[in-house]
Amino acid sequence: MLTKKQLDLLEFIHKRVQRDGVPPSFDEMKEALDLRSKSGIHRLITALEERGFIRRLAHRARALEIVKLPEAMQSSKGFTPRVIEGDKPQSIPPKAMPVDNGATELPLMGRIAAGVPIEAISEATTNVSVPQSMLGGGDHYALEVRGDSMIDAGINDGDVVVIRETTVADNGDIVVALVEGHEATLKRFRRNGSAIALEAANPAYETRVFRDDQVKVQGRLVGLIRTY
Repeated sequence: MLTKKQLDLLEFIHKRVQRDGVPPSFDEMKEALDLRSKSGIHRLITALEERGFIRRLAHRARALEIVKLPEAMQSSKGFTPRVIEGDKPQSIPPKAMPVDNGATELPLMGRIAAGVPIEAISEATTNVSVPQSMLGGGDHYALEVRGDSMIDAGINDGDVVVIRETTVADNGDIVVALVEGHEATLKRFRRNGSAIALEAANPAYETRVFRDDQVKVQGRLVGLIRTY
C-alpha cells in the first residue's frame, strides 16, 4: 500500500495530466499536498518511483513516466502511461500467513532507511519466511534495510527486519518511526517530555529531535534476517 501522501500526489498528478495534458508544477504539487518545501515532493516522487508507479526516463532531464496506478484509481477503460515532467514522497500491512514448516510468511513491505529517511511502507511485492519463535502476539511485517546508521546495533544494509505493529514504544526500543507523515526511518526511540529523539547507532549520524506530534511509531523491531 502507498502512504496517504504518496497516493494523494499520484492522484493529483494523474488528474492534472488527464485534464491538461501536462503535469502540475512542483509549486502546484507542494500547495496541493500542503507541504512546506519542494524537498517533500522530491521524496514522494522518489518513493513512487521505487514502488514502480513512476519511472524515470533516461536522457531526458526531469522527465518521469507514470507506469501504473493503484487499482482503486484505475478506470474501467484501463490506464495508459503518460509522461510527466518533474524533479526528482499510513498503511496497514497484509496479515501474516502461517505455513506448515513451523514458520510464518510475512509480507515484505518495502525499504526502511537506516540513514537518511526514505519512504518506508509500500505494497508488498513478496513474502519472507520467519521462524514462529521470532513472533509473539499481534501483527507483524518485514522491511528491507537501506543504509548504515544502525550498524552498531548489528543492523546492516540489506538486512530484513521483522517488525511488530504498535503505536507505542519504550525508551531504548528500536522502532519504525514515521516523521511528519511521510518519512519513515529505523531508529532507537527516546522520549523526553514532549520531545522525541530518534537515535542512530553509528557515530557518523546525529540524533534527530522532534516534537512528539511530528513522530508516529509504526512498529517495534523484534527480529532480523540476514542473507550471507
